[in-house]
Amino acid sequence: MFTLVVMAAGLGSRFGGTKQLAQVGPNGEAFLDFAIADARAAGASRVVLIVRSDIEADVKRHFEARGGLPDDLDVAYVRQDEHGPARPKPWGTAHAVLSAANAVSGPFVVCNADDYYGPAAYAALAHAIDGMANDEAWLCGYRIDHTLPAEGTVTRGVCQVDGNRLTAIVEREGISRADNAFPKDTIVSMNLWAFSPGFLDDLATGFSRFLEEHRDSPSAEYLLPDAVAAQMEKGDLTVRVVASEETWIGVTNPNDLEIARAALKSR
Repeated sequence: MFTLVVMAAGLGSRFGGTKQLAQVGPNGEAFLDFAIADARAAGASRVVLIVRSDIEADVKRHFEARGGLPDDLDVAYVRQDEHGPARPKPWGTAHAVLSAANAVSGPFVVCNADDYYGPAAYAALAHAIDGMANDEAWLCGYRIDHTLPAEGTVTRGVCQVDGNRLTAIVEREGISRADNAFPKDTIVSMNLWAFSPGFLDDLATGFSRFLEEHRDSPSAEYLLPDAVAAQMEKGDLTVRVVASEETWIGVTNPNDLEIARAALKSR
């Protein structure tokens, strides 16, 4: 049994709206509906939804309109903007996970609310969690050529992998299908991770250091790949990779929406 932590507090600036609730499935599902269903099927017993205060009611109405979440799931909401110094832009994905610390008590899987990962990915991480030590983590990695939209640019956590061990991860911005300098089989992170609770303690320390340098910045972000890389560099965290052959489905730019709907309908 594990907790699913869904990062749903992003602003969706490039998309132009609350893409977390965009209807992409054939029955009006949002990406987070698929994430919750697939994680539950893999053994999740609790869901923590990280939201912003201004969209929490919309997220709850979304689930209510769909008949509510399953009764066998324990559900909690965390408002990311109530953690850390106030500013209009959220403090990033690592801060999002840190904001959920009080709602997590055991091993947990982290995902984005605007990506479709596929049920096999959650099943693989659920299996990996068994026997995971407190200083270990797992990443579900994807081939970069399976994660690039037809148009526009995206940010990806580009990975170096030795066997099944992650040796380095660097966040790269501005990657596009038309101008991709990486080999097609390069493994990238789509922010689908499995962590033990001990990871949260190091996140808190890392965020304190981050604020010392960036407290007054309106746009700096404490990112999950960067936080993981910092812990790996110190020798405090060993990360292993389970590779997925799934093709990413998500929305970064407005033109991605119809493409995502067609892709999900074909599944």
